[in-house]
Amino acid sequence: MVAVVIEYIRYTVPSSQADEFERAYRAASPVLDADPHCLAYEIARGVEEPENYVVRIEWDSVEGHEQGFRGSPGFRVFLAAVRPFIPQIQEMKHYVVRQSGTAR
Repeated sequence: MVAVVIEYIRYTVPSSQADEFERAYRAASPVLDADPHCLAYEIARGVEEPENYVVRIEWDSVEGHEQGFRGSPGFRVFLAAVRPFIPQIQEMKHYVVRQSGTAR
């Protein structure tokens, strides 16, 4: 079984920039949709602290993300869309799921 690598990017985005942040990721999402290394993604906004966002991207591997996606022409389009929010990143790391389940 191939382990999916999950990238978590945690942002702190002032409420005054929330709409712009979400528009940036909507503009960048076609690049993720088209990339063969990107398996799935989601953007979530905090409920208790709405200035907190978590972007969760599933990659086929760290290499697929760092060499494949970042080396692709689409990456420049993606980066141009989200670049204004790079200074607001609190964490950007890769993880491998060790256990999961479903609630019934």
